Amino acid sequence: MIKLYLSLLLSFILFSCNQENYNAKKNVLFIVVDDLKPLLGSYGYNEIISPNIDRLANEGVLFSKAYAQQAICTASRMSFITGRRPDYTKIWDLSTKLRETRPDIITIPQYFKNNGYETIGMGKVMHGAKNNDPKSWTMPFISNENFDYADGYKMPANLYQSPEIHKKWDSLQAALDADPNADRGWFAVNSFMKSAGLRPLTENLDVPDNAYADGASSLKTIELLNEFNTNKKKFFLTVGFQKPHLPFTPPKKYWDLYDRDKISLAKFQNKSKGSPDDAYHQSGELRNYHDTEPSMDENGIVNEDKQRELIHGYMASVSFIDAQVGLILNHLKSLGMDQNTVVVFFGDHGWHLGDHGLWNKHSNFEEATRTPLIFKSPDISGGFINNSPVELLDIFPTVCKLAGIPIPEDIEGISLVPILNKTSESLKNFAISQYPRRCNVMRSVIGRFPDDCTLMGYAVRNDRYRYVAWVSGNFEDRSNFSNDKIVMEELYDYEIDPLETWSFALDPNYQEVKDQMIENLRKLVWEN
Repeated sequence: MIKLYLSLLLSFILFSCNQENYNAKKNVLFIVVDDLKPLLGSYGYNEIISPNIDRLANEGVLFSKAYAQQAICTASRMSFITGRRPDYTKIWDLSTKLRETRPDIITIPQYFKNNGYETIGMGKVMHGAKNNDPKSWTMPFISNENFDYADGYKMPANLYQSPEIHKKWDSLQAALDADPNADRGWFAVNSFMKSAGLRPLTENLDVPDNAYADGASSLKTIELLNEFNTNKKKFFLTVGFQKPHLPFTPPKKYWDLYDRDKISLAKFQNKSKGSPDDAYHQSGELRNYHDTEPSMDENGIVNEDKQRELIHGYMASVSFIDAQVGLILNHLKSLGMDQNTVVVFFGDHGWHLGDHGLWNKHSNFEEATRTPLIFKSPDISGGFINNSPVELLDIFPTVCKLAGIPIPEDIEGISLVPILNKTSESLKNFAISQYPRRCNVMRSVIGRFPDDCTLMGYAVRNDRYRYVAWVSGNFEDRSNFSNDKIVMEELYDYEIDPLETWSFALDPNYQEVKDQMIENLRKLVWEN
């Protein structure tokens, strides 16, 4: 009888301990925003209206120098979602599928799923259905087609709600359905819409927020939070907002927040002195819209009226997303779930708004690689800014630590928790980004990447400098990278030249800086 009692007591203790450990785990709300540069009030931009994200920053910890590993959607997302650099994932483009290059790699939602969490994703997370990865989720990924839109509205037609575009879109879809041999690829469809004059850069309609996917996804998030509040399951909930990616289509009320005539244009719209031509691009993404090229001169410079329209649209889109973030965070708090939920908010990379004469991302410049990063957790006091360099790679291990599950050993990021709990001010001296050049553009859009690219720019960013080594060779071969493979260089000194107007790469006074950064690249990327 005593043995039975002791056995039952032991079982109860073990159950209690296990239950206690389980209860100690935190939920995770993972919010990623497409093309979001640090154009936010909390980052010092007073022209923008972003009260909800700013409140999150004030309650959490804001990283002022967070950098994407590559300033293009899929490559960046596959990097932070796995905690590995693009040269490991072997994804440097928009089209390569993760499971083709690394079939056994573990994503962060997959890892949380393996640790007993309900993992749900919606919106733009892994950039398209090809990468929405069933291994990562406990239920099918929620795409735009699955949202409930506002009464009287269908899913946007190619991201638009214009009745004219809807009509043409429906006609195109009917033609595609009738022709089994028709090209249904992204490039073909959007080329058709552009040629028909039905692919504008902006749309300003007086419609409800949930007439668009981002507004509908915030309501879906609230619905799921209610379910988790009822069933008490631990969750890893990922919301991928699609704006402020082009086209800029926020509802009219967000456009009305701003006076276009008072919007500031980029201060420096030229190439940096001493920089190589390969550091730049032709703003090809912008040119995918029918009203772009009529607004450009022979050098590809957008006229001031169109610049103001684009910046206006970008700012309105940011405010639109800010409102959605506010709805979600307010609901999380109203349920009391904020007391047991880690919130991470970030962009997949930055975005050029005319600086260097560039638009979109696709570069190693500060405007393209730097992005917001904010953590909020019940276990950290928050309310401060950290200015040390960090990488989006670091999100994976940091969220694991904050949630209370072990950090995987085979990832390249590091936990930022020592910064969050104020036991350390800095954990790394630099961040690394990269971007390929001299590629066949068509193949980089619709085909495999590395075969037709001959140049990779590796950028090292510390608290003062950015050094870029342009390396020729086979990107599949990570061995024997020597200095003679560096065919071009850039070096920017942000202490004296924050707008990157001059490259100091050929200045002998900066040779020590260059040597140290080349060594950083060699150890961390080329020989890793």
